[in-house]
Amino acid sequence: MSTTPILSGRGITKNFRGLTAIDSIDFELHQGHIYGLIGPNGAGKSTLFNLVTGYYPLSSGEIFFEGKRIDGIPTYRLNQMGIARAFQISKPFPAITVRENVRIGALYGVSGPRDVDAVTEEALALTGLTGIAERMSGGLPVGNLRKLEIARALATRPKVLLADEPCAGLNPSETSDMMDCLRAISARGIVVWLVEHDMRAVLQVCDWIYVLDAGAKIAAGPPQEVIRNQRVIEAYLGAPMADNGEEA
Repeated sequence: MSTTPILSGRGITKNFRGLTAIDSIDFELHQGHIYGLIGPNGAGKSTLFNLVTGYYPLSSGEIFFEGKRIDGIPTYRLNQMGIARAFQISKPFPAITVRENVRIGALYGVSGPRDVDAVTEEALALTGLTGIAERMSGGLPVGNLRKLEIARALATRPKVLLADEPCAGLNPSETSDMMDCLRAISARGIVVWLVEHDMRAVLQVCDWIYVLDAGAKIAAGPPQEVIRNQRVIEAYLGAPMADNGEEA
């Protein structure tokens, strides 16, 4: 990995009325890699994403993007700087087309000159949505909704993309398509960090995994190392895993 992270956190802590939801977490994201964030339900994964993207203020700690401290900066400003997020629950504008939804992302996001139409078409192509670009967004099947959520975030021209459970509700074929999509995004130089429960997908696509349990980081490392960590097995996996995501 490169020595200087594009996005990092030190001592990130979040308290809610005396409950410590995130407990002094450190992380680093480096250019050219796809990262995973796993752990049991309630471990604090979405809370950590909310802190990184400015939805929640930190109780303590620091977050840095390209060497600049960014905790306390509003979400829309972080997006203008190059941090985008795709949410677990997709909420497109239902009365307009897929292309028009993606174009909204291209109109905003990172500041500076750009060809809005070209950005829109590139995001559609990368996510495999070009063929349904003229369909109305309301009533899309879940697989296409997931892709549309990614495409709208991608159209903001991010340097880092946080994807919250992009494979939730997808069948194996749709999950494979999503992994190909994330690899294509990474190949464009965008750092991807995903929360995901599908361990087969995580093992296939991620270069590095962070593991949370009860708000604390219990492991971090390459996938093959993490799935053999006894704390991870006890807290989340339940049983040892092979490299392909099957039980060992």
